[in-house]
Amino acid sequence: MNYKHHIYLHPTDLPQSWDSIAQSSIFLQKEYLTALASSEPANVKNLFVGIFQDDLMVAVALIQQIDLNQLQTFGTRDHGLKIKLRDFLFKNFAGKLTIVGNNMLTGQHAIACSKGINLSKILAYLKRQVLPEFPGQHIHILKDFPEEELIHFQQPIFDKSLKFTSQPSMCFSTETTWTKEQDYVDALSKKYRDQYKRARKKADGIEKRQLSLSEIIDHEDRIYELYYHVAENAPLNTFFLAKSHFSALKENMGDAFRFFAYFEAGKLIGFNTLFQHEDILETYFLGYDPSIQKEKMLYLNMLYDMVGCAIVNQFKHINFGRTAMEIKSSIGAVPVNMYGFMEHQYPWINRYLSSIFQLLEPEVSWIQRHPFKS
Repeated sequence: MNYKHHIYLHPTDLPQSWDSIAQSSIFLQKEYLTALASSEPANVKNLFVGIFQDDLMVAVALIQQIDLNQLQTFGTRDHGLKIKLRDFLFKNFAGKLTIVGNNMLTGQHAIACSKGINLSKILAYLKRQVLPEFPGQHIHILKDFPEEELIHFQQPIFDKSLKFTSQPSMCFSTETTWTKEQDYVDALSKKYRDQYKRARKKADGIEKRQLSLSEIIDHEDRIYELYYHVAENAPLNTFFLAKSHFSALKENMGDAFRFFAYFEAGKLIGFNTLFQHEDILETYFLGYDPSIQKEKMLYLNMLYDMVGCAIVNQFKHINFGRTAMEIKSSIGAVPVNMYGFMEHQYPWINRYLSSIFQLLEPEVSWIQRHPFKS
């Protein structure tokens, strides 16, 4: 099958048919991509690929070029010789990444195809024809494909690529019998009901409300301060959001993007963000005041609030994303592995990419909790 492609530099240039092909993912549709392009991190360049069969567009993809050399830190939580070695490898041998997908999200938000189009052929075309158009990059990555889509990578062109999985995506499913948050609480075992009650009691006096676009803009400096604390203390970072990112999302996506703020005595102490997509709530970035978080169990209360939001609004699933797996499992989320494929552009390094990846990927040990009654 003969394909051709066009790389668009801005969402305003995308063909009219783009969204009809991208309907499987809210994060491939023009509203989100417009917000993303207008507030992208300083070290990230977003590119939008249309793939055509004859003159008909049949697939779309998001490509991100990430320059890690522009970052002053990859995260400050970890220390030691291994971290110094990791940073050296990033700077010198893995500093320039070309990713098919969205490194700011968890999940397959890389590619969408028209009905009847073979994903295996689209993946091969991207690998063979599109990625070589980005010379000077250290590593090419296709990220976050679910296990059922791995069959599409079983073709010779991916033989030299390293299949990898990092921290799992934590996913939560609501029960059809739940109509209010108390139904969820009643389903917990005593230990985790007590955890819920303790967390809710700690949060007495905290006001929670959704912010409008104008309110997000009014609080933008404080929002970024709270976000940056969480981001900087993550085990690994490849970007930091632009300060205007959340207001850009609200402006472009309206009610599909929800911004929840937490106040104590009139001061903003935390926030979390959600996307609504069909029957799924997608969690996004959050932030909190470290001097208050532990005392008020603020992060845990945010997780419970997300569960309550899903139940009341009849969402079937919550995608909690990566990180903090143990505490997310304590409220009922379960791990789901996502897979990627990477290939270094220096063949001699590519042979040892598996060992190098183990140095770059932070080790995270955690215990999966099972909070529901047997």
